[in-house]
Amino acid sequence: MHAAPIQSEPRIVPPDGGDLFVTPEGTGDRFILDATDVGGAFSLVEHLLAPRALAAPLHLHTAEDEYSYVLEGEVGAWLGGHELVAGAGTLVCKPRGQWHTFWNAGDVPARVLEIISPGGLEVLFRTLDGLDEPPEPEQLARLAATYGCEVDMAGTGPIVERHHLVF
Repeated sequence: MHAAPIQSEPRIVPPDGGDLFVTPEGTGDRFILDATDVGGAFSLVEHLLAPRALAAPLHLHTAEDEYSYVLEGEVGAWLGGHELVAGAGTLVCKPRGQWHTFWNAGDVPARVLEIISPGGLEVLFRTLDGLDEPPEPEQLARLAATYGCEVDMAGTGPIVERHHLVF
């Protein structure tokens, strides 16, 4: 059995390449490679996090693993009931089927390079970035469910309060 080709032509994405979506507060995503660019194998997204910003509510994926490499700043994470703070140069692995969330744990902007494997979940991120207003919890849960994700808003509240986060 042969895997689908990752790409048919060499490709270079410059430092400012990809689609960028950023809120006025400085939180957002830069879509570097979508699953459609690489035969579905993975997607590559840079998350930009304003100080004390929560990236996503507590959630789990049923179909993807995420690998988050901290480029700048300090990123807090809640992984299966354990909390940690990861500094620049640290890789945080978030396996499918495990409840998790992450946030900027510092007072300066943070950047995270995330590989999602297999790809496709970046479409949900693009959908959320394209909304005019943040979704209501029920709308977010419905959108996430279409991508095989579950969201725990009740479990998110204590994390936001404990770390004085903005979501």
